[in-house]
Amino acid sequence: MRFYERVGLLKQVERQPNGYRSYPADAVLVLQLISAAQRAGFSLDELRVMLPDDEMHWDQAALLDTLRRKVQDIEALQGQLVQSRAQLLALVAQIEAKPEDMDCASNARRLMADMTPAPARSST
Repeated sequence: MRFYERVGLLKQVERQPNGYRSYPADAVLVLQLISAAQRAGFSLDELRVMLPDDEMHWDQAALLDTLRRKVQDIEALQGQLVQSRAQLLALVAQIEAKPEDMDCASNARRLMADMTPAPARSST
């Protein structure tokens, strides 16, 4: 809890004479929100912007905008992951398709040559 106080996600509380901190009941709700949001992919900086200064006064429009942007970020990441997966599977297939009489070094050069873009030709 002290960490979240230090980074500004949880309100700082006064210490009691014995040195203990006494947190309000809503601190548990804030901690649950932080935990859920981090599992959903939000960074601490994003949470700092998203959480209101007063938990009783949420800006619904800003919150919805932030959540929708995170969904878009996740969808973009999913697209990149699908593309990366396809590229890796294609590379695996190319490596597995190594001719029987070809050594691994020659196969690696063959694959690298296939991945290198051809130089552009001038049309003069």
